[in-house]
Amino acid sequence: MTAPEFNLPDYKNVPVDLPEVKVAESDIDAALERLREQSADFTDVKDRGLQMEDFAVIDFEASVEGKAVSEIAPQASKNLQGGKKFWLRLSADNFLPKFCDQLIGHKIDETRAVTVDFPADFLVKELAGKQAIYTVTLREIKQRVLPSIDDEFAAKMLPGKKLEDLRHMIEHDLEHEKEHEVERAREGQIVQYLHDQVQLELPPSLLRTETRRALGELVQRNRERGITDEMLKDKEKELVEGAAGLAAHRLKTNFILSRIAESEKIEVSREELDQRIRQEAARYNVSVEKMRRELEEHDGLNALAEQILLGKTLDFLKANVSVPPAAEPAVSEQKS
Repeated sequence: MTAPEFNLPDYKNVPVDLPEVKVAESDIDAALERLREQSADFTDVKDRGLQMEDFAVIDFEASVEGKAVSEIAPQASKNLQGGKKFWLRLSADNFLPKFCDQLIGHKIDETRAVTVDFPADFLVKELAGKQAIYTVTLREIKQRVLPSIDDEFAAKMLPGKKLEDLRHMIEHDLEHEKEHEVERAREGQIVQYLHDQVQLELPPSLLRTETRRALGELVQRNRERGITDEMLKDKEKELVEGAAGLAAHRLKTNFILSRIAESEKIEVSREELDQRIRQEAARYNVSVEKMRRELEEHDGLNALAEQILLGKTLDFLKANVSVPPAAEPAVSEQKS
């Protein structure tokens, strides 16, 4: 298919504003606190009722207008329908609207009714705008106990190491994360700049094909997150609009990068293609010969070569960005 006509902008020295790579002590402290929370122990509380930040272990069941939610909305998540020995952290904004607020003071083995008003735009349409009654029996109250951040804690995370070693390891991991953030920011800003600078008309038939492909990807991604087909059907219009936007963005990016590759004489060698085939074979745990055969049968070699070409072109652009100089730290005057 003939590519649309458009003029290339000045694509060398694309201005980008990249995030700071340096890891601050506060970043390390925050990461340590997350580790601390993940390592918490839980103790039983028996001499009082529930308080905010407690963990409640509950049995509960839900009904709407006298009918079980499991009957009214069988596709809804189990947590909406009810359950046994369900752990719930009491927090004002946790779980269902105002659910936790109504459990304050609840004592072990007591049963109480909790009222939940679902909003009109609730994802499960059978419950949208409805009021549900949850019959809740409290089985246990757990209180979270956080460990101290010291050498003993560090040794549990890294056997034989001290807190200083743990901080160094966290700093190293955070540096890698920030480096990835910088790369994503660099790539995202380059693509956005090119989109802002280029106006083009996408071929309708190609856009329709790419939209169908993007829609399939979005549906699969939502299924993997546990979204049912019934819920997906309710969101069909949003999914189609999202797929159309994704397809248009992807096609425009590819057309621009392909033209830059042509302008810069960037090409894909046979060795680069063979290397990528080997990588794909290893990724799917099949032989190189089988991967090559499957690609040839499904006309995938050209698509793979195009993928490599676009990646090389993006790497070229990333290597030629214009980054503003970092601001010089203020120099404090020394008193004489």
